Amino acid sequence: MTGTHAAHGRALLYMLIAAVCWSTGGLFVRLLSFRDAWEIVFWRSVFMALFVAAALAVMHRRRMPRAVAAIGWPGLLAGAFLAGQFFLFIASLTRTSVANTFVLMSISPLLAALAAKAFLHERVPMRTWIAMMVAFAGILVMFADSLGTGRLAGNLLAIGVSVLFALNVTVLRKVHATVDMLPMVMIAGLLSIVVAAPFVMPLQASHTDLLVLAIMGCALGTGCLLLVAASRQLTATELGLLALLEPILGPIWVWSLLGEHPGDLALAGGAVVMSAVIANEAYAAWRGRPQPSDAVPVTTPGP
Repeated sequence: MTGTHAAHGRALLYMLIAAVCWSTGGLFVRLLSFRDAWEIVFWRSVFMALFVAAALAVMHRRRMPRAVAAIGWPGLLAGAFLAGQFFLFIASLTRTSVANTFVLMSISPLLAALAAKAFLHERVPMRTWIAMMVAFAGILVMFADSLGTGRLAGNLLAIGVSVLFALNVTVLRKVHATVDMLPMVMIAGLLSIVVAAPFVMPLQASHTDLLVLAIMGCALGTGCLLLVAASRQLTATELGLLALLEPILGPIWVWSLLGEHPGDLALAGGAVVMSAVIANEAYAAWRGRPQPSDAVPVTTPGP
């Protein structure tokens, strides 16, 4: 195996592990003894920001302040969008099934393509239009299921995560930003802490909860670190395809370990959505043509 093939293989492994790390978010939320979204976001952001800050300190040492300052206003705006994704993600998990949250978040690449057409005047391939229509049909089935189970708000919040992701990517591409993702993630964590802090009292987290939240924050940070490493060898298409393991694995953890069944209609609709998204990404990878997304600075696929 040549050095190039070996590096590509390591990058694939890094991205696989990153997707596994991100997919555990729903499981960790279900392991907590409380359901207050503000406090969950607060503690997870505290641990994540500390983890990423430590990683930046090791990577950049004395140049860490310069690396953080280099993100500029596009990085700050992207950090704000990412912080919003943190809040909507946790709020969705506390109001609907883990399966619904992760599946509805998986439409992010499709919404990003729509945003690129609307704001950057880029052509959307026919395969992506078809994938959008199929995914929309699946979403309608999932929402029909949610009407009878009180999960409508959680489903809408999950779609909000995808909308913020699409806006995030569009802003960065509009200014042709090449923002290092890790400082942006730390900024997003700090913004989340500031916004959530006024709403967390009285604190409910036990010592066990804090341990779970610490692992949760470090898992998110680890995924981000591995994504940065993988992005040096993988195309945006490869990254997007591998990132789809997150919405696939996320529901599996809580279904197999905690017995959370999303419901038959939700499963059917989710299967349609995931099939559409995976087919779109797989076809792009098979064709091997650079896509508009290939120019997108690396951002977290999932919050």
